[in-house]
Amino acid sequence: MEGSMFSHSMWSGHWLGMIIMACVVIIPVWRICQRTGYPGWVSILILVPLVNLGLLYFIAFSDWPADKKGAENE
Repeated sequence: MEGSMFSHSMWSGHWLGMIIMACVVIIPVWRICQRTGYPGWVSILILVPLVNLGLLYFIAFSDWPADKKGAENE
């Protein structure tokens, strides 16, 4: 087991770094989704490759529910 990556001390640090980076990305996207009127859990999709690009384009070019609600109040 000497050549295994599980015996290396960086293995735990790698996962810790990935979790921190995921939080750094998810928290702002969660806020953006909430402000545009979409549920915050949609921001978890930002972690999936290629789906994250689709999510960004969807948020950028769709009609936001928050805009529709604001137009009704005017």
